[in-house]
Amino acid sequence: MRLTNRVLLGALFVVGVHVMVMAYLVDRQLGSRLHDEAVAGLAREAQVVAAHWTSGTDPYALAHEDGRALGHRVTLIRPDGVVVGDADFDHEGMAKLENHSKRPEVVAAQSGALGVATRPSPSDGDDQLYVAIRTPLGTARVSMPLISLTNTIADAQRAVTVAGIVALAIALLVAWSMSRTITRPLVELRNVARAIADGDLERRASLDAPGELGELALSLRELSVQLAARDAARRADEALLVQLTESLNEGVFGVDATRHVIRINETGRRLLGVRDAIPFSADLIPRERALRDALQAAFDGNTTEGSEATLLGRTVNITARPLESGGAVLALLDLTRLRRLESVRRDFVANVSHELRTPLTIIGGFAETLVHDDPPIERRQQFAERILGNTRRMQRIVDDLLDLSRIESGSWTPAPVKVDLAAVAADVITAARDAAGAKGVRLEAGIHPRARELWADPTAIRQVLGNLVDNAVRHTTTGHVAIYSVVRDDGGVTVGVRDTGSGIAPEHLPRIFERFYRVDPGRSRDEGGTGLGLSIVKHLVEAHGGTVRAESAVGVGTTIAVHFPAETPPDLRSI
Repeated sequence: MRLTNRVLLGALFVVGVHVMVMAYLVDRQLGSRLHDEAVAGLAREAQVVAAHWTSGTDPYALAHEDGRALGHRVTLIRPDGVVVGDADFDHEGMAKLENHSKRPEVVAAQSGALGVATRPSPSDGDDQLYVAIRTPLGTARVSMPLISLTNTIADAQRAVTVAGIVALAIALLVAWSMSRTITRPLVELRNVARAIADGDLERRASLDAPGELGELALSLRELSVQLAARDAARRADEALLVQLTESLNEGVFGVDATRHVIRINETGRRLLGVRDAIPFSADLIPRERALRDALQAAFDGNTTEGSEATLLGRTVNITARPLESGGAVLALLDLTRLRRLESVRRDFVANVSHELRTPLTIIGGFAETLVHDDPPIERRQQFAERILGNTRRMQRIVDDLLDLSRIESGSWTPAPVKVDLAAVAADVITAARDAAGAKGVRLEAGIHPRARELWADPTAIRQVLGNLVDNAVRHTTTGHVAIYSVVRDDGGVTVGVRDTGSGIAPEHLPRIFERFYRVDPGRSRDEGGTGLGLSIVKHLVEAHGGTVRAESAVGVGTTIAVHFPAETPPDLRSI
């Protein structure tokens, strides 16, 4: 119910109750007082009549005379109850009147008290008020009809009712006016409060009035300003928190007490493989045992650290902590790259040890033979040649490892310039001519006129082409090895080496650029390969911002092409 209606109904209730109370008081208090005054008046009149009733006075005449003078019925009654005078009856009428000795007012008067009684009149049936007093000759009684008192009380009640109705109308008018005056600003303040509750913190109350409503409007304006400031601070903190969590390399997600994910960063989504909008049920995250156990431990109030699990093929470290308000926060550190690097390191150590152990064993064996035995001069020459060959092989391995380490560590960056690719190809072919001629392999160079110049580090491009040509010659027994170049659509240059060698099986092709990876380990090692050439090529090309690609068919040959951009990007760095 609106305030205006409540005010109007309240005023109606108050005035209505007041009118009813006044009517009741008029009926009770005024009626009682008029009755008492009537009794007192009748008693005085009865005393006057009693004073007039003497032994020599005719009671019949006295009753009529005093009745006319007083305007009320006067009755004179002997001690035996016989009426000897009555202003309302003649002699015949009085003869018919019954004995009054039993009338209550007469009985009370004969006992010495003031006799008062109210009852209908036997003659006309109207209610009469009787007052009687004792006299020496009997009882003098004066009566009057109560209709006059009733009319007086009714008139008073009507006056009170009319006054109440007028007061009620005035009160309703005043209440309506006051309620309108009060409710208009209250409605405005209510609308402003609702707008603030709905998030419209720019809404302000326009009311500017003295008193409590003005103070309320001012307080509401201050509340809006403070809430707006706090909301802005909260949004800034929220944005900072989001930026912080999104910048983490760890996946972070929070679960509330109802087991719903209420916050998660992008790394966490990637590691968990979820794309649902938050909040979403924790049942949607992977059901990996270690992850579930850590989450349950956090819900039980325990902290879990250092637990590893495999999620969607990635190795992660799980940390789970409980929240004071219930729920948990979990952090997922992706260890996949670290574990892969550890595996690469182990494989690298094992491969290096294996690659160096063979020549060291050979060198040690021949050296021991030379120390303890005295072989002929021809055998000594053979032993020395074998020792020298394996020493040079170890030197090549060490040199390649140093080059690879220097490139990967970032201590080397390319210094690209325009390089004459035809001249570089000619130098590489000259360096490999003896090895190719010994196997009957033909060396060729097909440099496209438009791809004659290349934007690259001169030393690096010579090492790239040299490694590719040496690798092709080692795996080619007949046919040819060709260096070629073409112009790419983006303005870059592709240069590659194509051979007619044994080729590479498809299952080996993706791994040929790994360090020490060999398709045929025994053959490659016998032919003097270090297993690092293609890995060095890949790193050198990527340091220029380029890419390397290999195509091969078993028994047909292999083509390895490297793609150099038109110009080396300004943020060159070694890979």
